Amino acid sequence: FSLSVAAARAQVQQEPTLETTEGTGINISCSHPKKQIEDLIHWYRQLPGRGPEFLALTARGSKDVPEIAGRLWVSADRQSSALWLRRPRRGDAAVYYCALGP
Repeated sequence: FSLSVAAARAQVQQEPTLETTEGTGINISCSHPKKQIEDLIHWYRQLPGRGPEFLALTARGSKDVPEIAGRLWVSADRQSSALWLRRPRRGDAAVYYCALGP
């Protein structure tokens, strides 16, 4: 199945489509070289036919995202982040967004 990703603002870049098999972990990356010190990194996903769903928010380091059995991490220079889905299921097929903001 496919996991689509999209840039929520011009300040971030993401790969357009990722594919994996059910149960095989996948890393969804986001580049944000224009991140300002005060910016937080937001991650959302939008399941088919639904509105965006908030997943996680952070500025640095890493954190578990239990809702999707995943983990969010931010690079040491804070110019990129990634959402790791440990055991994705078909129900996780969605558009995944990252964004910068307060």
